[in-house]
Amino acid sequence: MQSRTRRLITKTLTALAGATLMLGGLSSAVAQDVKRAKLGHSFSDSHPRAVAMKQFAANVEKATGGKVAIDVYGSAVLGGEDKMLIAVQSGTQDLYMGALSPISARKKELQIFDFPFLFGSDAEAAYVLDGPVGRKILDGLGDMNVQGLVWAGGAFRNMSNSKRSLNTMSDMKGLKVRVMQSPMALASFNAMGMNAVPMAFPEVYPALEIRALDGYEHPVVDMYANKMFEVQKYLTITNHVYTPVALLASKKWWSSLTPDQQKTVQKVAEETRTFQRSEELRQAADVVSQLKAKGMSVTEMPAAELEKIRVAVQPVIDKNTETIGAEFAQSFYAELKKFRSAKR
Repeated sequence: MQSRTRRLITKTLTALAGATLMLGGLSSAVAQDVKRAKLGHSFSDSHPRAVAMKQFAANVEKATGGKVAIDVYGSAVLGGEDKMLIAVQSGTQDLYMGALSPISARKKELQIFDFPFLFGSDAEAAYVLDGPVGRKILDGLGDMNVQGLVWAGGAFRNMSNSKRSLNTMSDMKGLKVRVMQSPMALASFNAMGMNAVPMAFPEVYPALEIRALDGYEHPVVDMYANKMFEVQKYLTITNHVYTPVALLASKKWWSSLTPDQQKTVQKVAEETRTFQRSEELRQAADVVSQLKAKGMSVTEMPAAELEKIRVAVQPVIDKNTETIGAEFAQSFYAELKKFRSAKR
């Protein structure tokens, strides 16, 4: 009787052990089946772009039934935009959202976004970016091992500094200002009479704080999100450049997805783009008053002075039109003309 009982117990324990191993194997297989990704950007948690990327990650996981999981790292914790773009190209970072200016020396078409006064409105920019020209630019990143998903948003840039109010073009003369790491941006601001310094964004606040820089140029939402009112006194509304941001994936990670997963991620990226743009515009509408409340003096550059700036930078635009390719520039301006003609 005892022998039979022992045999029964042994068989039961063996069966339980087998079941545990099988369940463990299934659990491991399920875990391995999830495509995990690291998404990096440089924006603070309160920024609409950071909010949008969290929504993007959540919606991708939901739409893929948990098969694609994205971990979002903001505030440049994975490095500056230049470092993150290199990481995406090498496949050590899976997704990136931000400006493409750090690679504009290698992809010269991107330098067109540094042309001052290229776009007249947010709607105009969205029309061109979402059209065939914008798509062609994203697809052109393929030879850098990058999959361009969408132009995720963008904003007009304005000037801030710690020295003086800018009411004329001559007021800009001699100011040491940070510009994006782009040859076109560097040449444009030097043409305005400023001392332009290319610098990775994480280094900007400390440089402004110790007065190694006098000022910089950025969208007003970013100025507020990064607390630039702590180190900058004067804000001048110029809307001189519209800088788009893009959502990119590494080819290595993208090719690991199934075709259905790729379609789903692309669809969610396009849906998130709409949300991100609306949030950026919503915040930009009232952030100037918040900057004033924080002690910044805000002025608008008069139209006559903006025209002087346009004249000063036109030779730079002419020269760089040849650099980026006259045919490409012509196709870009043709899209702008379509939009403007339709709005008349």
